[in-house]
Amino acid sequence: MSRTGNTLKVAFRALSRNTMRSLLTALGMIIGVACVIATIGIADGARMQRAERLQSLGTNFLMINPGSHSVGGAHGGAGSSSKLSEEDVEAIRREVSSIAYVSASIRTGVQVVAGNQNWSTTVQGGEVDWPLIRSWNLAAGQFFTEQDNRAAAKVCVLGQTVATTLMPGEDPIGRIVRLKNIPFRVIGVLEAKGGSTQGHDQDDLVVAPYQTVRKKIMGTTAVGSILASAATNDQVGAAQEEITALLRQRHRINRGAGQEDDFSIRSQTEMLQRAADESRTMATLLWSIAGVSLLVGGIGIMNIMLVSVTERTREIGVRLAVGAKGGDIRAQFLVEAVVLSISGGSLGIALGIGIQRAIATFAGWPVAVQANAVAVAFLFSALIGVTFGFYPALKASRLDPIEALRYE
Repeated sequence: MSRTGNTLKVAFRALSRNTMRSLLTALGMIIGVACVIATIGIADGARMQRAERLQSLGTNFLMINPGSHSVGGAHGGAGSSSKLSEEDVEAIRREVSSIAYVSASIRTGVQVVAGNQNWSTTVQGGEVDWPLIRSWNLAAGQFFTEQDNRAAAKVCVLGQTVATTLMPGEDPIGRIVRLKNIPFRVIGVLEAKGGSTQGHDQDDLVVAPYQTVRKKIMGTTAVGSILASAATNDQVGAAQEEITALLRQRHRINRGAGQEDDFSIRSQTEMLQRAADESRTMATLLWSIAGVSLLVGGIGIMNIMLVSVTERTREIGVRLAVGAKGGDIRAQFLVEAVVLSISGGSLGIALGIGIQRAIATFAGWPVAVQANAVAVAFLFSALIGVTFGFYPALKASRLDPIEALRYE
């Protein structure tokens, strides 16, 4: 048998003589690695879900809201009234060349009634470009036309949640629903979209022509927000700059005189970047916490290995007396430490994945098993074994054979 094989054999034999102590020693590593795998998996799953939800907003998405924000909080910008107008929408559509689609948007809460069923939901007013901006296809029927919008026609498209709640198992197309006691004819049903970045059900809404919602449901002249989609992903930044310049000109905002914008623009890219920054911060925090757990596990291994060196002093003396070198003794104890840490790391990986699966099954949270997290956890556990096992191994290799044989 080779020297390496003999070292491994002796190390496993020594660990198996105190199985319970070895298991308890490895428990710190098991818990630490399980924390790494479980927490990072949950964080990655949440990040991926949030990115998917941001992508569901639409392609090259831009949202223009009335009002601006300062460091101290939200406030209105230049002028006494912070509003967007239909003329702003038309100006963007006409003058911003990097925009493919644009739509006025307005929304409010309503009670929708169908037969003897009723449901509290949101009515979304939009123009014909609204589903193109949101990349939201129809599951059935059709979307309203520009003529419907100009005429403030009483037609609507239902989200999946509203359709299944009010008319379970039935075809909603052609049915009449009442919004604030106003009858609307259902002409379409949207595909299921899922949750939003805030966790709200995006399918819990009714979409109707913008002019209909503005005039007949809300009775307002203001535009709630403007939604737009850049022609290409590369033109998102240019579109944002063009819209900003256009609205400053239309609203007579002089930035040189210190006037604040009375609007704010958010892009899908900015939202994704913010989500990525938040995910990195959370991942750093979780890795730090897990690192402390692994450090505690490593200290436990070093403590037990030092105890083992003391208990086996006579054994070490005998091996040195019959010709073993200091390097052989050092390698044996170092291998024992590494075996403890790697075994604990492997069990911790299995436990962490099991925790992920349990959370995904019973809590319904998104999780993601990342191969790099598993590899890093495994390598880190091995590094912990080498780092915290080196001092006990060095101490064992430096024992004096005569003094070791006299040890009681």
